[in-house]
Amino acid sequence: MILSTLRQRWFIIMLAGATLVSATLGIRQVFGLFLAPISVELDTGFQLFSLAIAVQNLVWGLSSPFFGAAADRYGPWRVAAVGALLYAGGLFLMASFVTETGVFIGQILVGLGLGSAGISIAIGAVARAAPPEKRSLAMGLVTSFGSFGQFALVPITQILMVNGGWQFALVMLSAIMASMVAVAIGLRTPAGSARPVEGPVLTIGATLHQAVNSRDYILLTIGFFVCGLQLVFITTHLPTYLHDAGLSTKISSWALALIGLFNIIGAFVCGWLGGIVSKKKTLATVYLLRGIIIAAFIVIPPTPVTALLFGAAMGLLWLGTIPLTSGLIVVFFGPRYLSMLYGMVFLSHQIGSFVGAWLGGIWYDWFGNYEAMWWLNAAAGVFAFLVNWAIREPRPAVAAA
Repeated sequence: MILSTLRQRWFIIMLAGATLVSATLGIRQVFGLFLAPISVELDTGFQLFSLAIAVQNLVWGLSSPFFGAAADRYGPWRVAAVGALLYAGGLFLMASFVTETGVFIGQILVGLGLGSAGISIAIGAVARAAPPEKRSLAMGLVTSFGSFGQFALVPITQILMVNGGWQFALVMLSAIMASMVAVAIGLRTPAGSARPVEGPVLTIGATLHQAVNSRDYILLTIGFFVCGLQLVFITTHLPTYLHDAGLSTKISSWALALIGLFNIIGAFVCGWLGGIVSKKKTLATVYLLRGIIIAAFIVIPPTPVTALLFGAAMGLLWLGTIPLTSGLIVVFFGPRYLSMLYGMVFLSHQIGSFVGAWLGGIWYDWFGNYEAMWWLNAAAGVFAFLVNWAIREPRPAVAAA
């Protein structure tokens, strides 16, 4: 009876998780479009808003393990509903209080919203509900469907900014995020229908001790730093880089939108591959290909065609790291505490995001270009390839709970 109920529910939970991820990550990806107008409004260099976005990513990472542990204990839907309100409040605050303090507090609230209503909560809920044989694919589908938000919201935000101004665009995005409270209820699992625990039952303390002493979990965490570095540097600073090359804001918004569109394919393929071939080899290859594509992009002079091709190519590799990384955590420790354990790995990702956003702004204010930052991101891809290739991947059948 329990398994029958879960067969009916896990697909609904997956759709709810995908919708939540679509909104949280989709809105998060548009902040690069606000870099110039908010910096001009505040009469500051790009460094200040870059720092605010960097702080947002750090708060997201620091809060993720705690919200993940709360979701593992009290249910993901409760945590996600609170997170949606925090996220919406942060966006509204930025639009209403146009000061340095308003921007920073708004971004902090957005970071808390991402930590409590973002990818780690959705992935954890789906991993616990999905059948083991479909788990990797289900996590890939959540990430894949969630990418639609970036594809849709980047050009929509650009249109809102053109027609109503950047503050109006933030208010509209706040309303979209507030509506996710209703979607969060879809993550709820009916009482008594939890999937039986796989393997021996460990306490949260024992699982944490096992994780921090695991060589392979630490390597996975180090590699995920690079993912954050690359993703947030690109979403924050690509529009300015293309503008300086003489390209229009329309090209910038469509380049970011193509990342979201092609990530629908890339995340699905990575999730599917994670269920049939080595997860760690697939993950390492994703990082290597990222480094090669970034290097090619900065060697070739920017044109509308190369910008759009770069967006499409990076999109194929964008969030495919998520089902592979979370899949490896399940192989190592089982799905019971995935939200918390993924949140800890994700903290490393967000420290990388902090570095990518802020260092990019500092470098641009000092030197007026992004050349060294692009090469840093390309080299980091090679580093992450080597780190993840060194992971020892056990067979899923012998993973601990």
